[in-house]
Amino acid sequence: MEGDSVTLNTDIIKKEHDKLLWYFEDTRIALINGHPNTSCLYDGEDGRFRDRLKVDYETGSLIITDITTEHTGRYEAEIIRSESSGKRQSLNRNRKCDSTKITKKISISHDDTTKTFHVIIIGVSGVETDGVSVFVTEGDSVTLLTGIKKNQEDRIRWYCNDTRIAQINGDPSKTCTDVQCNEGTERFRDRLKLDHQTGSLTIMNITNTDSGLYQLKIFSKNKYRFNVTVYGEIHSLRKTPEIFLQAKAIALLCCIKTKLAIYCVYD
Repeated sequence: MEGDSVTLNTDIIKKEHDKLLWYFEDTRIALINGHPNTSCLYDGEDGRFRDRLKVDYETGSLIITDITTEHTGRYEAEIIRSESSGKRQSLNRNRKCDSTKITKKISISHDDTTKTFHVIIIGVSGVETDGVSVFVTEGDSVTLLTGIKKNQEDRIRWYCNDTRIAQINGDPSKTCTDVQCNEGTERFRDRLKLDHQTGSLTIMNITNTDSGLYQLKIFSKNKYRFNVTVYGEIHSLRKTPEIFLQAKAIALLCCIKTKLAIYCVYD
């Protein structure tokens, strides 16, 4: 539920002098050196993590409290082994923690270990759907089915995050998709297809930028909403041997009424 906490467990055996870095969408949000006096928790961009982060200094696990939808995204834990860095003493030196500092992630050595989490927080109040879940690999297509037979005089509009992206009228000349619609954007150019009999919408070559709330309005009969979340790739680097794990990119259509769902996908 919104307002609860979520814990991202590293499942990594952390040694005393190892340094662990946490990132949210490639922006550092925590530096853990094993002790609060030599560690730092950051507010993140827009201050979205201010007073919300806690850590387990023994395991390096990250706890996000009072969670909201703005905390949806990719979290990455990077552990830097003291023996591989050659900086055993400097890692635990006293430092002044500037929680407002913004530090971007840089390329890491394969001697380091990373673990990636995708935290999806979906909060949609009053949404009613048929409860259908659809999974699709990134780059494939997903179809949002209306489950109805459209009458000739029906007028149908599709919205993504309150922006109209498709419309079907009785007159074919008044049908539009994406940039053809008055409120359309370049985001879905050449990737939308409408079924003129049912009003169903197909999104082709889907990517993680297509996440959002998709709403179907049928004038003047019914209203349906779909929440679509697309997961990107998950990579894991292991010290010995080197392993790359890739999870499927999926689109999830959820039936949610008033509750908030939290999904954690990790290797």
